This record gives sequence, C-alpha cells and structure tokens, in this order.
Amino acid sequence: MSLIFLSLTRALRDLFQFKIIWIMIWPVLVATLFWLMIGIIFWDNFSVWILQGFTTMGIADWLAKTDSGWIASSVQWLIHLLAFVPLVMVTSLTITAIFVMPALINLVAKKRYPNLKREYGATVIGSVINALYAIVLYAVIWAIALPLWAFGLGLLIPFLAAAFVNQQLFRYDALSEHPNKRELKQLLSTGRLPLWNLGLLTGLVQYVPLLNIIAPTFAALAFTHYELARLEKIRANKLPNEPAEMDHGKIKHS
Repeated sequence: MSLIFLSLTRALRDLFQFKIIWIMIWPVLVATLFWLMIGIIFWDNFSVWILQGFTTMGIADWLAKTDSGWIASSVQWLIHLLAFVPLVMVTSLTITAIFVMPALINLVAKKRYPNLKREYGATVIGSVINALYAIVLYAVIWAIALPLWAFGLGLLIPFLAAAFVNQQLFRYDALSEHPNKRELKQLLSTGRLPLWNLGLLTGLVQYVPLLNIIAPTFAALAFTHYELARLEKIRANKLPNEPAEMDHGKIKHS
C-alpha cells in the first residue's frame, strides 16, 4: 500500500508542472465537445430510448399521471447526465492512454527513473486492443448500472467502473516503453488487487466537480510511477550474472 500512496503523491506533485497544464486540459476538452455535439444531434433519439426504458421498468405510466411535468423532465435530464459524464470521462481516459502517455512516461522516467533502460516489450496494437477491451467492458458495466439507479442499487457501480477502466487502461500503457516482453507479462499477471486499489483511488477524482478535469492525467501519472517502480524492483532483484538477452531468448522459444 505504501507504493500506492507514494505513486499518488508523486503524481500529484507532477500535476503542478507548467508543461502538464495543457496535457491535462485538452483530452477532457475534446471529449466534452465531442459528446456535446453527439448529444445535441441525437437528443430526440436518446429521449425515445429513455422513454422505452421507463416503459420496460413500468414507471412510464406513473410519470405520465403526475400533475407536474417537471418530474418526468428532471428524471430524463438526470439520465442524460448519468450517461454523459461517464462517456466524457472514458473518452478522456482513452485519449490520455493512447496519445498522452508517451509524454507522461518521458516526464516520469527522466525525473525518477533516468537509469531504467527502455526495451519496448509492448506494442501499439496491444495498446489499442487493451483500450478497446476496457471501453467495451466499461460500457457494459454502465449499461447494467443505469436501470439499477431506479432502485438505488447503482450507487456503487460508478466507482467500480472507474476502478476497472483506470487499471485496465493504464497498467498496460504505463509499461509501453520500458519492460521487455517477459517483464511485461510478469507485471501484467501479478499484483492485480493493488492495481484495482490504485484504480479506485484515482477513479474517485472523476466524480469530484472541477477536479475531474485533472482525473485522466492524474491517473496516468500515478500508474506510470507505480508500474515503473515495480519494474525497477524486478530488475534490482535479478541475479547479477543473469544476462538480459535471456529474456528475449525465452520469448522467442516460448
């Protein structure tokens, strides 16, 4: 747990660097403008889907019978908001993971791990596949969660979704440059619970107004610090007479 909090504090300090400001803002800005346009264009379609959902749950008639139309309108707006916020957030996280991570990795590596050799065990295709997997499962989690809000059971789903998408996106991309294939496989297959804990702690920021602007970059920095520290520890624990080339040889014959 100490490594998790160390990674969080280092990520927080990194956020105050001037070069990070634009990196923090533009993914959220692009994602917000994109989903605003989609929402405006397809507002009527979304409203029809929401009404169909109300009918399926058996509350459409009740809303229609209420004397005040503002109740139905408020519920509809709330559902639009519940859909809009996670869409903006997961889009911002994906943009950060795919396009911003190289700059953040360079910043962290030069500052904290200047002697950590880069062996490029990850691939661009692997990063894209990982991002698609995270997005699809994130969407499934929210699709399951939306009906549960009507019964008060959906309150925990946003935090579960945030923990999942953060650890799934950033645990791979934080290791995109430094480990070789063997080290990458080892790091991805171990320490899953601490990664979920880190995903949850960074995910909480997503639901704090104004602070959610920094959430994608904060998560990316925290996972980069965490994973590079784990990689450094793995290499430090290697036997002195173990040649680095053995890692590549094992991969080729596996």
